[in-house]
Amino acid sequence: MKGFVSFSLGLWVCMFGFAGPGMAQDEDFFGIERKLGGRKSESDVGNVFRNAISNFSFEISTGGGYHQNRLNFHSLDPAAYPIDPALPNEVGEENIVFESAEYAVPVDIGVRLDMFGFFTLGGGYGKEFGRMEHPEFQSHRFNWEADSYTYDKLYATFGLVLYDARRRASFLQWRYRKYSGNNYYMQSELKQRVRQHYPWNFVLEGKYGSLKISKTHDSHLTVSEPFYSLGLRIEREFSQYAKIYVKPSADFSSFGYNMTVTHNNAEQLELQQVKQKFYSVNVGISISIPGTKRCKVPGCGVVMRHIHNGVEYRGSSIWHMQDRKVGQW
Repeated sequence: MKGFVSFSLGLWVCMFGFAGPGMAQDEDFFGIERKLGGRKSESDVGNVFRNAISNFSFEISTGGGYHQNRLNFHSLDPAAYPIDPALPNEVGEENIVFESAEYAVPVDIGVRLDMFGFFTLGGGYGKEFGRMEHPEFQSHRFNWEADSYTYDKLYATFGLVLYDARRRASFLQWRYRKYSGNNYYMQSELKQRVRQHYPWNFVLEGKYGSLKISKTHDSHLTVSEPFYSLGLRIEREFSQYAKIYVKPSADFSSFGYNMTVTHNNAEQLELQQVKQKFYSVNVGISISIPGTKRCKVPGCGVVMRHIHNGVEYRGSSIWHMQDRKVGQW
C-alpha cells in the first residue's frame, strides 16, 4: 500500500510537470499558422493599407511572336500605289488581298489586382519591335517604305481564374465523394492531397487597349481601331509573393493605309484596310506586394509567418514560401 501511494504521487508529479510545458506550448508565443490572419499593423490605418496592397502585383515579361498581315486592296487608281509590277487600272470586281508574315518581339510591364481569387483586373504598357515583310498578291508586291517598326501599347486586362489550388481542393473533394466518411484510409489520403502545396494557376486573360505607331514602316499607315487580345496565362508559384508565368496569346489589330488618288480629274482620299494577327508567347515574372512586414524582433528565428503582440510578421524573404510544407525547407 505504501508503495502504491508513492507510485501515485510520482505519477501526479510527472503529469503536472509535463502539463506546464504543454500549456506553455498551447500559448504558441509566435502564433505559427494557428493564429494567422489577424492584424498586419498596430494601427488601424496601417492594417487596412497593408491588407489592400497585398492584392496588387507588378510584372514584366518578354518573348517572341509571329504576325500575319492582310491588306484588302480596292482602288480606282491602282497605279498610284507602290505596287511592283503595277496592277492594271481596270481590276474589276476581283478580290485582291496582299499578304505577308514576319517575326516580332514584345516587351510588357504591368500591374494586376487579385479580386478574391476568382478574377483579376490590371493594366500595362508594352512595346512591340518587329520587321515588316512586303505583302504579295500573286506576282505583285506592295512595297513598304521601310522594313521595321515599333508599336506602343497601352491596355487594360481582365483575367478569369480557371484552375488553382482552391479549385483543385474542390475537385478532390468531388472525386472522393463516393468514399464513406468512415473510410479512414481514403479520408486520410484526401486530407494529405488537399494539404499539399499546389503551385500552378491557369488564368484566361483578355486585353484591350490603344496602339500607337512610334516608328512606322510606312508614312501612309495609321491606326484605325483599338486592339484586343486573348491568351492563356500559366503561372508557377515560387512563394506567396513571387511567380513565373508563360502566356501564349493572340493579338488582333487594324490599320488604315491612306493614299490620295486621281479619278475623273479629281483628287480623292482612299483608305485600304490592313488587318494584323500577332501570335506570341511571353515569359514573365510577377512580384506581389507583401502586406506582412518582415520580422525584426531580436532573437526571433522563426522562418514561417508568426505573431508578435497580435501583429502578423513573416520570417522569410519574398522568394521563399512563408508557410512551408514537407519538402520545402
